[in-house]
Amino acid sequence: MDIRAIGMGLLFALIWSSAFTSARIIVADAPPLAISALRFLLAGLIGVAIARMLGQSWHLTRTQWRAVLIFGLCQNALYLGLNFLAMTTIEASLASIIASTMPLIVALLGWVALGEKLSRLAALGLVVGFGGVVLIMAGRLGEGVDLFGLILCIIAASALAIATLTVRNASSGGNVLMIVGLQMFVGSAVLFVASFLLETWVFNWNPIMLSAFAYTILIPGLFATWIWFSLVGRIGAVKAATFHFLNPFFGVAIAALILGEALRLTDIIGVAVICAGILAVQLSKQSNTA
Repeated sequence: MDIRAIGMGLLFALIWSSAFTSARIIVADAPPLAISALRFLLAGLIGVAIARMLGQSWHLTRTQWRAVLIFGLCQNALYLGLNFLAMTTIEASLASIIASTMPLIVALLGWVALGEKLSRLAALGLVVGFGGVVLIMAGRLGEGVDLFGLILCIIAASALAIATLTVRNASSGGNVLMIVGLQMFVGSAVLFVASFLLETWVFNWNPIMLSAFAYTILIPGLFATWIWFSLVGRIGAVKAATFHFLNPFFGVAIAALILGEALRLTDIIGVAVICAGILAVQLSKQSNTA
């Protein structure tokens, strides 16, 4: 792994983790599903327009179209849409912690559903990582955390894990930014229908909310997703996924810094344990593919 790849991975983890804080700001002034649908629509238009200007084509390979549909539904509509909905009732730090367990869920589902072998290091990482989650959840449940929001976050992380197992090598064949833009349209369409059926559209547009909205569209939405696909194309999905171990730390730190969310001792210990578990799982995958 070269210096450029390391820099891309660190930047991706930082930006991806910051999205939970900006989302928490947005949903305080807008219906979560409607604003998510609008976010994906705008991000898709920008992404496709830039891709066309760069000469990229929407004549994708069969594998790429499959990635567009699956990631559009699982990552945008379910993972991000449900996280936006959940953060109307739970803190951004908690949402980011649950979302960061996605690599652990991928490893667990691969073992249970696909029969993939787990090394001793991977098995230890799963036990340690989920142990950290249990530690944090025990502390939060004792403080009366909203169970509905918690369940939505768990479903969201599971959806992204399923998509990750289902679609691989999406960046092969080029047109990376076009894929990113088109999958935004899939998420937008699904969430627009859900919002139309379930929500009342009341928006409180203000400078802080608009700034967070613009940031979420351009930076975590487009830029971070482009970094991710590019990183996977550069070093492979296994090595790229190693950087997810930083997400719990970055997510909690950013939420505390910007939103003033409390840092509990159990959170700090739990985040450290989860990071260690994720790192162990990802390092075991690298050793298996070496």
